[in-house]
Amino acid sequence: MTFHITAFDHVNVAVPRAREAEVLRFYREVLGLLEIPKPVELRSRGGAWFEAGNAQIHVSLEDLEVPQSRRHFCILVDNLDAARHAMKRHHVAIEEGGTAEGLTRFFIRDPVGNRIEIGYR
Repeated sequence: MTFHITAFDHVNVAVPRAREAEVLRFYREVLGLLEIPKPVELRSRGGAWFEAGNAQIHVSLEDLEVPQSRRHFCILVDNLDAARHAMKRHHVAIEEGGTAEGLTRFFIRDPVGNRIEIGYR
């Protein structure tokens, strides 16, 4: 018996509890994501959930610092130049990524080092 994945639902990023406000501001204001209500039973944990196209980004709190790595999630945009300009306006460092897998892309990091690929197909 086989199965096929039909959709991507959400990605969860971990952030240090002490930097919650800074990171949530980044996802709300810099990336411009719409915050959506978390289920009542999960609200006491802190963090937030955001709508990202047809999927979600869940920001969870942890007591440990997040190490920087190549792990990342990718957000597709309809105008890569406008996205790059917005990141520069917010003083977010950009790591150019060139083209790969049919995407023209660049990378950024949130305030605690979670890597985010921003791509255009």
